[in-house]
Amino acid sequence: MKKSYKTNLYVALTHYPVINKSGDTIASAVTNLDLHDISRAVKTYGARSFYVVTPLEDQKILIEKLVSHWLKGAGSQYNPKRREALKLIRLKSSLEEVLEHIRRKEGDYPKTVVTSARHSSHNLGYGTFRAMLKDGNIFLLIFGTAWGLSKECIDGADYILNPITGNTAYNHLAVRSASAVILDRLFGRVE
Repeated sequence: MKKSYKTNLYVALTHYPVINKSGDTIASAVTNLDLHDISRAVKTYGARSFYVVTPLEDQKILIEKLVSHWLKGAGSQYNPKRREALKLIRLKSSLEEVLEHIRRKEGDYPKTVVTSARHSSHNLGYGTFRAMLKDGNIFLLIFGTAWGLSKECIDGADYILNPITGNTAYNHLAVRSASAVILDRLFGRVE
């Protein structure tokens, strides 16, 4: 049986501040599949927690209802493995709340690493980030919903991770797919 361990990585799925296809800063709606699939990837690769960030009260109520079903309701008995993954979800209203929550737990603020489908001259490569994850510092990997994180959010981060690129010009992965690919690139075993 494979030994389980925790990494020094936290993951956040941000619904605000993100942009729409016109480039306007918005708050996006929560997607049920994102909660399930990203929490399962976070659990599989040993991240410490999965933060879901939204300032919208109706979306918070929806998240709490969904998570409660799998932690305490009929879903907890129906699928205990899903319960284990969804236990990692922490609901916060802002990235500032996430950073403060991690600071209280760890004694210091994490280094922030944002994701983007756009290339930048100072992107962080996956090999470099893998090496940084071994140095003992705490990191927060931030994913955006809708059409990605706002410019202000990206500009305020410590690092911007290289985008995922395929072998075609098409570049619009679902965030749940992108998170699984990125976590595998950072922690997956190479065979």
